[in-house]
Amino acid sequence: MKKIKYILTSLIGILLLTVSCQDDEATVGDLLTPTNLQVTAVIVGQDANNPNGDGSGVVNFSASADDTITYRFVYESNEKTDPAGAATFTFSNLGINTYTVTVIAFGTGGISTSTTITVDVLATYAPPAELLDKLVGNGSRSWRIKSEQQGHFGLGPVGGSVPTEWYGAGPEEKATVGMYDDRYVFNADGTFTFITDNTNDDPTTDTSGTVFGRVGQIDALGGSGGTVNGADLENLPFSDFDEAWALIAPGGVETITLTGNGFIGYYTGGSQTYEIFDRSVPNELILRTTDGNSEFDWWFIITSAEPAGNNFQTQYTNLVWQDEFDTDGAPDAANWTYDLGAGGWGNGELQTYTNSTDNAVVDGGFLKINAISTGGGNYTSARLKSEDLFEFTNGRVEVRAKLPASQGTWPAIWALGEDYQTNTWPGCGEIDIMEQKGQDKNTVLGTVHHPGVSPGGGDSATTSLPTSTTEFHNYTVEWTPTEIIFLVDDFVYHTVDNNATLPFNSDFFLILNVAMGGTLGGDIDPAFTQDTMEIDYVRVYQ
Repeated sequence: MKKIKYILTSLIGILLLTVSCQDDEATVGDLLTPTNLQVTAVIVGQDANNPNGDGSGVVNFSASADDTITYRFVYESNEKTDPAGAATFTFSNLGINTYTVTVIAFGTGGISTSTTITVDVLATYAPPAELLDKLVGNGSRSWRIKSEQQGHFGLGPVGGSVPTEWYGAGPEEKATVGMYDDRYVFNADGTFTFITDNTNDDPTTDTSGTVFGRVGQIDALGGSGGTVNGADLENLPFSDFDEAWALIAPGGVETITLTGNGFIGYYTGGSQTYEIFDRSVPNELILRTTDGNSEFDWWFIITSAEPAGNNFQTQYTNLVWQDEFDTDGAPDAANWTYDLGAGGWGNGELQTYTNSTDNAVVDGGFLKINAISTGGGNYTSARLKSEDLFEFTNGRVEVRAKLPASQGTWPAIWALGEDYQTNTWPGCGEIDIMEQKGQDKNTVLGTVHHPGVSPGGGDSATTSLPTSTTEFHNYTVEWTPTEIIFLVDDFVYHTVDNNATLPFNSDFFLILNVAMGGTLGGDIDPAFTQDTMEIDYVRVYQ
């Protein structure tokens, strides 16, 4: 009501000004009052059997009027402004509830006409407790773009299922555009706080900052300034603001919806809804939203953990062993030998390992480990190892690789205690520098196995890596007498304490392989023919 009173007051002032200036020749143009304001509401999923919608609580409003510049839709404290007269609201109160939305049409000079529309909407989705806990914790939780992660921001086709399929930002690539210092605070009371600069609130709160978005779409935020860079507007000056958030599940897909102009990361317009594509990684969410032009799906990785791993400093800088795979043909026999025969070794794998160049070959500067279907549910692959050729205690291992994309492939880069034949596994110890499940190609794992945690899952952690099968990444372990640290692209995502009671204080050798099926590979795509792990180099520093 305060905003409506302000509009009426402004209108009276304009009319008085017009009357007082009638004797002057200067004019302010025609003042036109919008007329014939019509509003319709379409409840998503509404039909004869579901008159109140499908339970998602989503309602699409559209308005039209003559002599109108723009429209504002108001529900309680939630507002959306759109020159085209379109807005979407999500009503999340459980059950069938009646909601009243006010629509205001603005003409020239700020003159307006308003009307209201009432809708009866069904909402049936109650978010699971673990998702609510992940978002808000005990009351509120702050999230940020995971800028140190490959593919933390990017785009792909509308409706695509591969994160950042067409473009994914590299670690810290957008450091200067006004996005990484933003914080998105989800509060248990349903409020969403957007902090535009989290670095300027000490010792007192400073609400000023900048944001980042799509040219044209970001105009909805108002404001001025910033730098146009192609289709992006960078560093638009903007202040902290509050909106509301809710969890919905249209079509069974968990989705975050934001009111007004609330957004995450990069302003794209659209319905301000963010589908939760993946929430399996602790402290992380992979989100996607369709922009207001229905041109792209935009992808974001957000995390509730503040940066910790991007300041890593290695203590091992002396290169003591390497294979750069520069000579085409069979892998260098001075560096690698093979495990041969039917795979599995207790893991239920389906491949047979060979030393054929069909399965392991150096080609064009890369080692290619090829898993190949031979028909009838049979597969061949290769498992290379440095046993008796290079073994070491402590150091940094760095392997640059691109992983196979096929369902059922289980690539691994790892190290095994050299005394495994007499000190049987897990007594010998195992360091899995990188593994990837056959059913999840957006995540990689780092794990250690020893008698204290094995058999079983080991001491393991994962990190999201949506481009693991399309781009090369550095998989690294820093192995010291006191810690075993796992990194991807120099970002620390897992640390394990080491001490004299564990088997990680004697020589290990390296292993590179691609398994098929088994405990981590899972079900193999019935159409599988061949896939490859490509390795650019293997380097060991001490």
